[in-house]
Amino acid sequence: MHLRPSLSQDRLVEARQRLLESGDVSPELVSEVVARSWQRSRQAGLSPMELISGPPLVNASTLKAAVEQESEFLDHARPVMEFVFDQMRDSGSMVVLANAQGLLLHSLGDPEFLSRAERVSLRPGALWKEELRGTNAIGTALVEGQPVVVHGAEHYLERNGFLTCSAAPVRAPDGRLCGVIDISGDQRGYHPHTSALVRSASRMIEDKLFHARHTRDLLLRLHPRAEGLGAVGEGLIALSEDGWIMGANAIAQDWLGLTNTQIGSITLDRVLGPHAVRLQNLPGNGQATRITTMRGDTLFVRDEPERRRRVWASGAAPKPRANPNASVPLRTLVRRSHGVDARVHLSTQRALKVQAQGIPLLIQGESGTGKEVFARTLHKQGPRQDKPFVAVNCAALPEGLIESELFGYVGGAFTGARREGSPGQIRMADGGTLFLDEIGDMPLSLQARLLRVLQDKAVVPVGGTHPIAVDFVLVCATHHQLKEAVAQGRFREDLYWRIAGLTVQMPALRERDDLIPLISDMLHTLGHDMKHGRIPDMADEVVEALMQHPWPGNLRQLHAVLRTACALLSPHENLLHWEHFGEDLWDDVFSKPYRDDDVPLVSEVAAPRQTLALQPTDDVQPETNLKRLSHTAIERAIRASQGNMSQAARRLGISRNTLYRRLKQLREAEDEA
Repeated sequence: MHLRPSLSQDRLVEARQRLLESGDVSPELVSEVVARSWQRSRQAGLSPMELISGPPLVNASTLKAAVEQESEFLDHARPVMEFVFDQMRDSGSMVVLANAQGLLLHSLGDPEFLSRAERVSLRPGALWKEELRGTNAIGTALVEGQPVVVHGAEHYLERNGFLTCSAAPVRAPDGRLCGVIDISGDQRGYHPHTSALVRSASRMIEDKLFHARHTRDLLLRLHPRAEGLGAVGEGLIALSEDGWIMGANAIAQDWLGLTNTQIGSITLDRVLGPHAVRLQNLPGNGQATRITTMRGDTLFVRDEPERRRRVWASGAAPKPRANPNASVPLRTLVRRSHGVDARVHLSTQRALKVQAQGIPLLIQGESGTGKEVFARTLHKQGPRQDKPFVAVNCAALPEGLIESELFGYVGGAFTGARREGSPGQIRMADGGTLFLDEIGDMPLSLQARLLRVLQDKAVVPVGGTHPIAVDFVLVCATHHQLKEAVAQGRFREDLYWRIAGLTVQMPALRERDDLIPLISDMLHTLGHDMKHGRIPDMADEVVEALMQHPWPGNLRQLHAVLRTACALLSPHENLLHWEHFGEDLWDDVFSKPYRDDDVPLVSEVAAPRQTLALQPTDDVQPETNLKRLSHTAIERAIRASQGNMSQAARRLGISRNTLYRRLKQLREAEDEA
């Protein structure tokens, strides 16, 4: 991380001279962070000698909306900013808070310096993203995701060279970037301790956010020294009552090797290994317990006994299982699984990045694969989450109404039109997300009008003459393969390239490897929605059977099946078994013979029936032949599935866990041989 200005002013002067004369960035003359930032600034088309009056400014209403949206962040940051400013009052500097988009939300400072900062719009309402203002502590810290100092001429724009700025990112307990806290002043008054002060301020805000978010979770405090517990530099972990890590501050993430994506999807025992067992019986007096992490580091851990008792008391008492012989509860299987399907997770991360830049998204996949759910999830996680999400099913609207529904109409435009007219779905999505489902079924005549809207970023209502500007992120979905539709003349090629900024293929349920977590999530939701309010468990043999089903109706079918099963539970039952599922599913799933782990694998994938030679020979026993066939079946199934273990398990008629177990047994047998 870049926490101090360049050691040699001469080298910096030379580097800027090269930048101005040839546009070259010299990593050997400036720090790596500054060199990367200068390069990005140059690629963004910025000129170091830019003479604009200041960064883009949002209007008062937009700033007010942003402040309201970031109210939690601001509420916890303001007291820290006031504390920091008290430490540096009359030093000719200011404290600034920006959100994750580089918009300055709040500032405190000495009046004389504030007036100088105004000249470069270093004030609330200004955007200081690096791509707009070049190298600066706020924008560069957002890009780099780490504390940054930008001093004097290290600023890309020459007009900002009078500043010295230290900034540090602030993250929420789930790892999400909230924004940046920054201390800026005159470059002649640079002090190396400023970077330490701003990092401490960032940690203080993160800890305040952590405690506010996790008042009902179990709390663990971590530190390499017992006396460090309770201090500003401690690690914080929030746990659910059954051991899931629900939150962690940046220090705890670093010490435990946690990533942002693991928060909410990993249990404490996966991080601490056998030592997690010791935390199940922490001393009731709050005394620190010494543990060793999976990395081999020593930490002291302490919780808050009063909170522990309060959380346990408020949690629902576990209900007795209807079948005490069921070996593995579904919730245990969920913990053993890895969580979200890898393809869906990757698609989500890629889609969020392109949507943040306003690039259209095309989601393709079979019916029932959750295309609209995926689109809504992106909207909720994106920068427009507080704006409208408007969904239009192009296949469900009568052809004569699609035009007026999408583009709106003026009063009296046609017989039956409302006197006041209608804005239409596109204008209703202004500022937010427009989701066009089954766009492959849109008539060609309307495809041309939609293309015009996307090109002009304006819509002309039916019966109107003047275009009305609109701003939205476009997400389209279809179960068709649109490239084939283009080749067949059923879909405009120019519209296809306009809507397919990024194409995402939603996998069918039979191709996903997160069936168990999906079942658990659906049962959790259905349990809350049902009148009985119980979250049921599922017999492990039923889970095994459901994992072998191809699910032609995908997520929609799975949800319908589980909803029916939950409705068929008796008042005192809490375990889903075969009798709780519809008869139509019995023939497809439960009527198939259940494969026990002890039955040798003999699959037609391995060899046709007529080629199976199971008669003993002089030197080969039947057991050996069966083992060889089992090994061959597994190898061929994995090869045919291109390494997809879930698909290979389905080909073999076993669960994925059984497949992994068989592979382990075969490898052990080979090692012994």
